Amino acid sequence: MGFEDIFGGEVNQWMLIIPLIIIIVYTLFFRRRKAEGTQMEIASSLFFDISENLRIAEGFGLQKRPKKFRTGSWQRNSEKVGFLETSLLSDLDEVFTLAESFNQEIDAAKKQKSNIYLSGVDVHKIEGPLIKSKEGLQQWMKTNMQQAGPDAGRRGCMGSGLGG
Repeated sequence: MGFEDIFGGEVNQWMLIIPLIIIIVYTLFFRRRKAEGTQMEIASSLFFDISENLRIAEGFGLQKRPKKFRTGSWQRNSEKVGFLETSLLSDLDEVFTLAESFNQEIDAAKKQKSNIYLSGVDVHKIEGPLIKSKEGLQQWMKTNMQQAGPDAGRRGCMGSGLGG
């Protein structure tokens, strides 16, 4: 009595499906994010995180489980943003400092298994700096794409990211 007698003819299917599932899970969990190399890639990455954080802030009180703010692009690139204007750098620093602070409060609430600890968090104080930072990055990218010429937009996934 072999495997095929016990499981029917399904053994061959499972021998293909299980390794495929393992490969997918491995790629999802262990892939590394490619570091941003150019100024435009750094600005785009920051812009993406700022946009996402603005969306998170706007829906903060409506979520059953609050979502943490994105800070990865700032953590990877904060030492490489000297090409941005001083006022924009100051806004970005403020935004990501506030985001880290909120993330710590979210973590504390999760440890206590109660979102009641977040009821006193004034998440709206991050919205102004987020909007200001988004507009500053948007302006910087718009200006620098025009200066770089017609091929500048073809390198990345900037497409519709500047519009909103």
